[in-house]
Amino acid sequence: MSDPITFAICGCGSRGLEAYAPYQKRHPEQMKIVAGADTRPERLRLLREQYGVPEEMCFASDEALLSRPRLADVLIVATQDRQHVPTALKALDLGYHVLLEKPISPELDECLQLQEKAHETGRIVVVCHVLRYTRFYASLEALLRQGAVGKIESIDAMEHVGYWHYAHSFVRGNWRRKDETSPMILAKSCHDMDILRWLAGERCLKVQSFGSLDYFNAAHAPEGAADRCLNAGACREKCPYDAEKLYITGKDCSLSRTRGGWPSNVLVSEPTEEKIMDALRTGPYGRCVFHCDNDVVDHQTVNLEFAGNIHATFTMTAFTDKVYRTIKVAGTQGIVEGDTISNKLSLRRFGEEEQIIDLTTPPGSLSGHGGGDSGIMDQLCDLIRSGGTEGLTSVDASVESHVMALAAEASRLRGGQTIDLDAFRAE
Repeated sequence: MSDPITFAICGCGSRGLEAYAPYQKRHPEQMKIVAGADTRPERLRLLREQYGVPEEMCFASDEALLSRPRLADVLIVATQDRQHVPTALKALDLGYHVLLEKPISPELDECLQLQEKAHETGRIVVVCHVLRYTRFYASLEALLRQGAVGKIESIDAMEHVGYWHYAHSFVRGNWRRKDETSPMILAKSCHDMDILRWLAGERCLKVQSFGSLDYFNAAHAPEGAADRCLNAGACREKCPYDAEKLYITGKDCSLSRTRGGWPSNVLVSEPTEEKIMDALRTGPYGRCVFHCDNDVVDHQTVNLEFAGNIHATFTMTAFTDKVYRTIKVAGTQGIVEGDTISNKLSLRRFGEEEQIIDLTTPPGSLSGHGGGDSGIMDQLCDLIRSGGTEGLTSVDASVESHVMALAAEASRLRGGQTIDLDAFRAE
């Protein structure tokens, strides 16, 4: 048996340490983590304790890790959005293959720069558009390629972000400001742009978009609201966004529901009720959602035109009770639609009986994103062992979704102007 592929991690947060690193526990013959970098000492401690990484191979910054000769076969880049490309470029120059958390960058020129560097060095760059690796979307794509609905005419997709997920990540959390990270359509929904491009099987030609930050601002603060939820008055009782309710007593993302996992462990490492309450008193996640410094949209729609006269619509909204996606593809011979909660597809060929395709799996059999987090690791390891460079979400494929998302944001800011993607890319 060949030795496991070695990995280093820049960014030991919820993606680096809790989405991709656990693959080693399930497949020690495939993966061995040998080094890591993070600015937070407690995250490096977890890396040492959970994965046996020596203290001398734990670094306080990406720069410190990258100042050394290549330490592993692959570098996982799971830092903040605007750090991705500088870190990945340096890693490629040092001879690493790169697993890059999405988005590549909110700057189109950086996306194209990384694409060029990947070709120049001949190294693998896989972007974490993990939805392609799920049974749900992989099965849907296979049906469409087999002609199950005939020629595709239209696609309608919706991302139901979830009221609590939006409040956690995009009002109080790390992705609340587009100047610090990325616009919402890229930070959250480049997954969806990638899926639409993949399912259509054609280049996207034009986009048009509308959206705004309508609700999560001071104008909608209820009477009695304070800068922090714990300091507020009676309004807390009826507010679904109350921080104590979300993280301690609620049914969706409270400590009892997460069992110490995401998002509880974003507030504090190894969370307890006492530690979370302390974090709500002083940290960003205890702020009132109507008194934060957020500026990313809370809802947005995109119209897309693909080659082959295929048209698509996409809606992202914060205002849903559950976190999931829905999709409907209409073709000349039928319709297929489904959602990622039921994990079922309904195929209705015109004049024939409905066919239900059940893609559910036993509880606990999949990792995050419906198995996508594990699936991308499977393919990356296979790609390295085979000596290939083009994976399902290699940089060439992923750049296209970024052009779509960034053009959509440009359209939104220009009042819904139709944007030609070739012209946008050349700007």
